[in-house]
Amino acid sequence: MVTLLAKWFIPDRENIKSPGVRQAYGMLCGAVGIGFNIILFMIKFFAGMISGSIAITADAFNNLSDAGSSIVTLVGFKMAGQEADSDHPFGHGRIEYITGFIVSVVIVVMGLELGKSSVDKIIHPEDIVFQPIMVAILVISVLVKIYMNYYNRKIADQLNSASIRATATDSLSDSIATTFVLVGILISVTTGLQLDGYFGLLVALFILKAGIGAAIETLNPLLGQPPEKEYVESIEEYVMSHPDIVGVHDLVVHDYGPGRRMISLHTEVPASGDILELHDTIDNIERELREKMGCEAVIHMDPVETDNEQVLEMKQKVAALMKKIGEDVSIHDFRMVSGPTHTNLIFDIVVPFADKKSEAEVKEEVDRLVSTLGKQYFAVVDVDKAYVV
Repeated sequence: MVTLLAKWFIPDRENIKSPGVRQAYGMLCGAVGIGFNIILFMIKFFAGMISGSIAITADAFNNLSDAGSSIVTLVGFKMAGQEADSDHPFGHGRIEYITGFIVSVVIVVMGLELGKSSVDKIIHPEDIVFQPIMVAILVISVLVKIYMNYYNRKIADQLNSASIRATATDSLSDSIATTFVLVGILISVTTGLQLDGYFGLLVALFILKAGIGAAIETLNPLLGQPPEKEYVESIEEYVMSHPDIVGVHDLVVHDYGPGRRMISLHTEVPASGDILELHDTIDNIERELREKMGCEAVIHMDPVETDNEQVLEMKQKVAALMKKIGEDVSIHDFRMVSGPTHTNLIFDIVVPFADKKSEAEVKEEVDRLVSTLGKQYFAVVDVDKAYVV
């Protein structure tokens, strides 16, 4: 159904990277979600009224909240698709993360409300009036929610959308929740046990878990999570494919919403190279990254010696020594300044955030390791943190 609607309403649907196509898919998912959830609310509310089941009634209002969440998603994609302006020069893409978080909050609130109602039903149990149509309604609801999870998950993966992925998670939790409700009613009817409230509470806990997980997933981009390893590797591989570039470091990725990334990085270039030619190469790389990878890049050049065998050999020795601090530790911007009495080894060391040593402790360890090369060697080091994983 969604594929058919996409063919009708999104002519350029294959161009996933296009902001317009992304916006259209998000609004389509929101509109379809609104329709499905309103229908499910009406039929479940009817089933809850005729049966007296608190679990079915709460599940119905859960679908009504899902309709509201779909409206939030639709509005979010509409706003996120706005062009950059003087007040928001980096665009409005982060609105998509915010709407995804709102969806997650709604899931958590509904889980709490369902838990409260279920506890009340456990304390004050009531008989359920069984009607065969209840089973049919709940089975249809489960199937619809499984389908909603399928198409939302598929489109979320294509767009890398946190808000649509949150909606997919919600749909899956709803299908499992409704299955629990159905099983609880069947057991209660066949055995006479008052399990409606207990199954409602089980559903509430499941919804809470799903909501909290979705909230974490949508909050991380807003708080500044590291970029995906594959994305970092693709950038480094592309930059290093240029013959004039001999090293890449200090890569920082700023995420302003899906498809709206700015990056900065340092490239090591031969100190003996022509500065104008190297500058032209950097300009070309920045332009190509924008065109091929959809990111605005700012690249800094660091000149390093590439034809001094003594410096290159010492750099290898120091890099190997630094691995004793940690396997993920690396160095860059290595220089060697020799004098009549001593030699300064000047470099930056990159330490992952997982390493809890202070900057002073790292420098002390670096000094100790460098001293093993000879009493004439001294380290002049800057400690950096790794902004990518």
